[in-house]
Amino acid sequence: MFDYIKQMFTGEYDGGAYCDFSAIADAVTAGKDWLLAVWDSTGANLLAVAGQQGLTINRSADTIEVSSKDTEGGWKSVIPGMKEWSIDLDGVYVPSDDSHKALSAAFSAGNPVCVKVYNAKTKKGLFGGLASITDYPLEAPYDDSVTYSLSFSGMGALTDLTVTPPETDTIPA
Repeated sequence: MFDYIKQMFTGEYDGGAYCDFSAIADAVTAGKDWLLAVWDSTGANLLAVAGQQGLTINRSADTIEVSSKDTEGGWKSVIPGMKEWSIDLDGVYVPSDDSHKALSAAFSAGNPVCVKVYNAKTKKGLFGGLASITDYPLEAPYDDSVTYSLSFSGMGALTDLTVTPPETDTIPA
């Protein structure tokens, strides 16, 4: 997956006895490399949301209690119910950027947006789905930059693109 790291470190390193770069490369990624992009209303252009600083992907399931009087040891038993996902994003606001123009238009019109989380370093898609913009505040403190926060609520499944990769894996230019 991260062949570029493996290629950077091609020496012996005492036979790999204590510096196994392949294990590190396959195990972790930097949060700064995960970016959110939105498709424009035509579906022709994938736009990386400008000014990103924080990205959180939330996935959860309702809890359904299935306990009864004869449940072992008096402990509750639960099963997962309906699932949902959301994404929270924040950053420095760049009102002239096409991504924020598209997001503002979709929010004002109440239209859903097609979102994609991708790894900018590996140029691979990670997650994608249809979502509603449920919150889009702008903050303008007198002693700092103007910032935005975005909350997206999923409409249907969030597709894990590492498991189900699209035929064409578009990444913003």
